Amino acid sequence: MTLRAASAEWLSGFIPDLPTPFNDRGGIDIAAFGRLCERQVAAGATALVVGETAGENATLEFLEREQLVRIAAGIARGRARIIAGAGSNATDRAVAFTRAVEQAGADAIMTVVPYYVRPMPQGMAAHFRAVAAATTLPVILHDIPSRTVKGLPDDTLVELAASPQFAGLRDGSGDLARLLRLQPRLPAAFRLLTGDDATSLAWLAAGGHGCVSAMTNVAPDLCVAVYRNLREGRLQPARYLHRRLVPLATLLEREHPAALKFALALLGFIEPATRLPIVPLDAAAKAEVADAMSCLADEYLATAQ
Repeated sequence: MTLRAASAEWLSGFIPDLPTPFNDRGGIDIAAFGRLCERQVAAGATALVVGETAGENATLEFLEREQLVRIAAGIARGRARIIAGAGSNATDRAVAFTRAVEQAGADAIMTVVPYYVRPMPQGMAAHFRAVAAATTLPVILHDIPSRTVKGLPDDTLVELAASPQFAGLRDGSGDLARLLRLQPRLPAAFRLLTGDDATSLAWLAAGGHGCVSAMTNVAPDLCVAVYRNLREGRLQPARYLHRRLVPLATLLEREHPAALKFALALLGFIEPATRLPIVPLDAAAKAEVADAMSCLADEYLATAQ
């Protein structure tokens, strides 16, 4: 099987975790979502993550997940790969979501550690193997203990990574030491992605392959510049640019994805509407995000004028 080898190169750099824009009737704003996809493809994103954490996946209906994938795939037209969020805390639902998004045109699956139910490591492994058996696509594991309570143990990850269908890990722990622990134990083609913008530069500098990023939704060109400078050995400019990103990245993480949606609303791309139990930012949080946006780059705010 060559799935992992084929998928490895494009699982790199800053990969946007796209929010799902909603209209005033509570449905998906198709035009706004299309604009977000096109903006990222034009900026050089190798892949787009849809219907995952930033996309408020827990609130999405079955058909909405398919719809997001179809829109993104239709806009990308092979210029970027589509990674579909297909996770659930129930294995049968995760399998059903996986089959549906593959049919809708996804290029890879991202599936999260089952949340709330707190499975044993053996249960996690069985869950992920069932998902992988339901698709021909590469599967990217998503480990985010702050949201799932129980994290994916290193030993279980290493066990799963022995199968080439498991193409990579999105690590949401923010633990750089974990990257260093895992690297010697994993196949060379297995991709290690962080989900933490604030520590992304350190992750990449230590040998990680990329960042599944909220921040790149707001400032894709700066994120591309960070990655390019690092890859070309210019660590000082990479550090300077990354420091510019960190204050806003920290705010986006604090109230994610409401803060991301508000930031994109300031730029004129979407409305800041969310679905319960997520609510829009209060006035104080909006002011913090607006200040951080202004400090980041005045030219971004100018697009909303």
